[in-house]
Amino acid sequence: MTIILGGGMSGLSAAYYAANDAKIASIILLEASNRVGGWIRSKSSPSGAIFEQGPRTVRPTGLAGKNTLNLVEDLQLNDKLIRITSSHPASRNRLIYTDEALHLLPTSLKGIFKTTSLLDRPLINCVWTDLRAPKVFKEDESIYSFIQRRFGQDIADKLISPMICGICAGDARKISVNFLLKSLFEAEQKHGSIIKGILAEQLKKIFSKSKHNAIKKNDNLDSVSLNRTLADRAQKENWALWSLQGGLEQLPQALAENLKKRGVKVQTKKKCEKLTFKSDHVELLVNGGIQECSRVISSLCAKDLAGLVQDQHPTLSAELKAIPTVTVGVVNLEFQGDILPLQAFGFLIPPKENLPLLGVIFDSCVFPQESSTVLTVMMGGAWFEKYFGPNPTKEQLLMTAIDHTKDILRITKEPVAHNVVVLKDCIPQHVVGHTQRVKRIHDYISANRIPLGLCGSSYQGVGLNDVILHISPHQKPFLLF
Repeated sequence: MTIILGGGMSGLSAAYYAANDAKIASIILLEASNRVGGWIRSKSSPSGAIFEQGPRTVRPTGLAGKNTLNLVEDLQLNDKLIRITSSHPASRNRLIYTDEALHLLPTSLKGIFKTTSLLDRPLINCVWTDLRAPKVFKEDESIYSFIQRRFGQDIADKLISPMICGICAGDARKISVNFLLKSLFEAEQKHGSIIKGILAEQLKKIFSKSKHNAIKKNDNLDSVSLNRTLADRAQKENWALWSLQGGLEQLPQALAENLKKRGVKVQTKKKCEKLTFKSDHVELLVNGGIQECSRVISSLCAKDLAGLVQDQHPTLSAELKAIPTVTVGVVNLEFQGDILPLQAFGFLIPPKENLPLLGVIFDSCVFPQESSTVLTVMMGGAWFEKYFGPNPTKEQLLMTAIDHTKDILRITKEPVAHNVVVLKDCIPQHVVGHTQRVKRIHDYISANRIPLGLCGSSYQGVGLNDVILHISPHQKPFLLF
């Protein structure tokens, strides 16, 4: 028997792919709360507008994006898809708020040759800055340090730092470039420059594609398929993002229902309090009682798993505990009518502005509402306690969100509906040295032959696509003896 800990997207995906494995006889998924879905949660306002407390859109690109779309197709959610193409304002228009003004990022190739209001130089100048910068051999460094070296401090402060806030609510001065921007880091390490590395990879892809097309032509293969998959459609129709009608929470809900139909036992309100690895089985202390299984897959946050293995494996526990997390305050606001100055995905705020907000998402631009504007305000992150202390009230968070959002967007109306939630320890921080730490964790589990698989955002990426891909047949959990 396999027991999976955690009913978020990673745990549900682990159960889904494990259920496809004929070698695994029975599966139980244990979730401590009263619901599955983890940080994905969709609520409705009194008017019927959707308030997303966590992720709301998914990118369809790359292996990870295609893998998620395959899952959506398997779950028969195609008819609920909301498709956002690259020409949509939510895809094209991204804003940065700095120096008391909103700045639109370049939306075309021509734009990178012009001096924008955000920077004192055209973005194309970054190419020359990178080509002139010396190569530095490093095992890892912070994203801020890396970008500052290669492109300049203005890019690190005004572009990359707010983007890191949007990706993981984190501090670019601490996040690992060798993990989060691995391809750029490797481009410098291999070719001495990011630009040279990117060009080399593009030429390699063009050559490989030409060779592949020549083989297909010689083999007289038909590249046109009438039964085009969802991933193929996304590529052909140039999707930039997608979501689901009624909220993204329908994805984990559909996944849980699929698991139950296939015989997986999905149990909520089941909190694992301790793990003990015996010679031939694993003992779990769950709600005060003992359960046994042959192997465990943990999708729990690393620091939570650390507490479960502390007594038996203190070395492993210490490594897990060293993966930090941040807390994010999320405030959904609904205003009557259209109050946005511009149709866009939203705006991000550089940490140097010393504001409690990380950014604001224009939900009603992404998902149009009939007569209202819906915004999601993200606050705190790596700076949560700095601005709010350890235990802020919901009223404090609400007023902070309203006051700053109204000021930045020049809104005169008051919201007609709202939702406030504190997502405590919701996003793991892949700080400098994360890749090496994950390897040490892997090596420890392997050396001690612990029947423990690890998955989830603590280890392999914070995005929805990442946590699904790294438990899929493409990349199974670390170790399953």
